[in-house]
Amino acid sequence: MVKGWVFSTLLVVFLVCAPPCGAFYLPGSYMHTYRQGEEIGAKVNSLTSIETELPFSYYSLPYCRPKDGIKKSAENLGELLMGDQIDNSPYRFRVNVNESLYLCTTDPLGETDVKLLKQRSHDLYQVNMILDNLPVRRFTEQNGMTIQWTGYPVGYIPEGTTDVYVINHLKFKVLVHKYEGGKVKVVGTGEGMEVISETDSDANSGYEIVGFEVVPCSVKRDPKAMTKLNMYDKVDPVNCPVELEKSQLIKEKEQITFTYEVEFVNSDIRWPSRWDAYLKMEGSKIHWFSIMNSLMVILFLAGIVFVIFLRTVRRDLTRYEELDKEAQAQMNEELSGWKLVVGDVFREPTSSKLLCVMIGDGVQILGMAIVTIFFAAFGFMSPASRGMLLTGMIVLYMLLGIVAGYAAVRLWRTLKGTSEGWRSVSWSTACFFPGVVFIVLTVLNFMLWTRNSTGALPISLFFGLLSLWFCVSVPLTLLGGFFGTRAEPIEFPVRTNQIPREIPTKKYSWLFILGAGTLPFGTLFIELFFILSSIWLGRFYYVFGFLLVVLLLLVVVCAEVSVVLTYMHLCAEDWRWWWKAFFASGTVALYVFLYSINYLVFDLRSLSGPVSAMLYIGYSFIVSLAIMLATGTVGFLTSFSFVHYLFSSVKID
Repeated sequence: MVKGWVFSTLLVVFLVCAPPCGAFYLPGSYMHTYRQGEEIGAKVNSLTSIETELPFSYYSLPYCRPKDGIKKSAENLGELLMGDQIDNSPYRFRVNVNESLYLCTTDPLGETDVKLLKQRSHDLYQVNMILDNLPVRRFTEQNGMTIQWTGYPVGYIPEGTTDVYVINHLKFKVLVHKYEGGKVKVVGTGEGMEVISETDSDANSGYEIVGFEVVPCSVKRDPKAMTKLNMYDKVDPVNCPVELEKSQLIKEKEQITFTYEVEFVNSDIRWPSRWDAYLKMEGSKIHWFSIMNSLMVILFLAGIVFVIFLRTVRRDLTRYEELDKEAQAQMNEELSGWKLVVGDVFREPTSSKLLCVMIGDGVQILGMAIVTIFFAAFGFMSPASRGMLLTGMIVLYMLLGIVAGYAAVRLWRTLKGTSEGWRSVSWSTACFFPGVVFIVLTVLNFMLWTRNSTGALPISLFFGLLSLWFCVSVPLTLLGGFFGTRAEPIEFPVRTNQIPREIPTKKYSWLFILGAGTLPFGTLFIELFFILSSIWLGRFYYVFGFLLVVLLLLVVVCAEVSVVLTYMHLCAEDWRWWWKAFFASGTVALYVFLYSINYLVFDLRSLSGPVSAMLYIGYSFIVSLAIMLATGTVGFLTSFSFVHYLFSSVKID
């Protein structure tokens, strides 16, 4: 039964993370070839802005609607959590047919519509359109450099004026690659394989969409003439940009006419490479050089500290073991250092239950991060699979609840010497971090509800997440705790004295711990900048290989820093090392949070409104808490192993 449960768990993980058949190089997307003249419909995602970070529905503005009504696309858990709302749109394209078409003319704008259009334009909201799973791109010139954006603006405000103009004409360029079809092609896997022979190859040829670009502009048209047209009637093409006198101003009682052009251009880009243009990160050379420089510096410093530390400990152990018992007793009376706390080093720490809970949650978060980034680094997740990364993280976190329960309860048994109270520890482990996240997200979600943002979670999803929490994560954590009660507790190599030893007064102990977090922070702060930019500035992040290296290096540095600080405290005759070992590496989260605030103040200066700032701070707090639990767990477990090994090597009467 246990083997079957384990197999089912592994199967779920594989189904969540594995790429679909035939698309290993780009998971989550399937190649589609289109015939000459075949009609394709574009989709629209939520309106987004780097100023407010509050997504809104595309149809919250007076845009043209499809003839057959608005139809929402099926969305996964990750897309819903990210605030995506993908709908169909009236924009249609006929493959390899260049045309200029009319969509619709709005009714005279009322006060509400004018205010909303102006507000969205002032807040730099972007319309995010998708064709064949490719986001639309546009290009602008700034300081002699060409900058790539995804989406196009709702409207714009020319320099030297307060007037707002709406974007109502779109010039699309669709890049296509002609697919000839192979002489012999195998379609499908397993038993359902189909072989297409040479005579069938022409029937399978077509066009692959490999690029989607737009040039937006504002054009004022005669509403009386336009209202006589039907949707998709031909109109005259427009040369963008248009003079201000001929642009469509946003004001009351104005009727806005929406039109678009489409041009198909043959391209040498192959379908597997069509995402390369989106995934190119700005300043890639600086990115690579900075990461490698940080890795080399941190490895060099960590190596020096580790070598010195090994020599010091080995010398102490060698000198101590070479003495006979009488000399050891005399040495204990005359010398100070870690050897004097032998009877107190394994004394139960204060708030031991909280420590066990945080270690359990840290193991769970660390495992989720390593597995997720590992799969992403090897190409199992991509931007083509919207929401897949977040969905995989949530599923992995829930499944790893069994590991969290096991780690927390086994540590509890080790400290207490009994399994009594393990259910309380397991429950606390299952509810501590998710509970904090739930409270923060509830407050943030309430703010989003008041703004009618698509980023607000629907009530049904809210209760769905609660059901997953209590029906999957909590039972698995309790099961892991049960396994923890069956595992043998870790035996301490020395006995603990009944009377605690007095600790010499030492100043600035916690200042050293706070300062220790700077070294682990140095391994990730450059990568942190790119991650924050991808999240808050709408850029793609896909260098998971580097992120995996940085994560592994962070684990090594956290372990070394925590061990060195623990050794220093033991040498100072301070046997209360448990929490200090946790926070010696866990304080990196403090620097991550402070860096996030610095990024908000200096790099996100366009972010406006208290709701947007609260969203940013709330999400940064959740991430920082997760980092503290994960890195603190690494430091604690390493220090625990070190202390156990150190005192196992000492001769005790």
